Amino acid sequence: MSSKQSASKSARKGASKGASQGASPAPVAPPLRPARLTAAAALVALEGLALAGSGLYLLIMGLLGKPDSPQQAEMGGLTVLALAALPLLAARGLWLLRRWSRGPAMITQIMALPVAWTLYNGGAGALIAGAVALALTAVATLVLLVNPTATEALGVGPRES
Repeated sequence: MSSKQSASKSARKGASKGASQGASPAPVAPPLRPARLTAAAALVALEGLALAGSGLYLLIMGLLGKPDSPQQAEMGGLTVLALAALPLLAARGLWLLRRWSRGPAMITQIMALPVAWTLYNGGAGALIAGAVALALTAVATLVLLVNPTATEALGVGPRES
């Protein structure tokens, strides 16, 4: 081994000893979550919780109430509870800045718009108020999710060719 090789090898050993004994590398700060993405995560979670509450209500009323068809009420409750998992998982993913979470969150909002329209056309009073609240929440969440700040934080952007 030449003297240059042994000198560079001993310099590397000394540098690695100094790095392990002395100063540790600076901790990596987690990426900051933009306020718009936080708001979107909160709205999606709120929708998921509302769905879960509705599913529990249907399930309990199917078991304890006197529905026309207890089996249908119970199955409806279980179905709505299963559907509540999508926005709840998407909200958690948005909160943790997971790239995959934007798609399910947007799908949930797009599915909420026809539901709001149906509630608006089929009801009066409280149903219309609920329809308006659902539609406003869905549109606001979609706006927050397509915002450039949110898409950048999630790592979603135009593809480079």
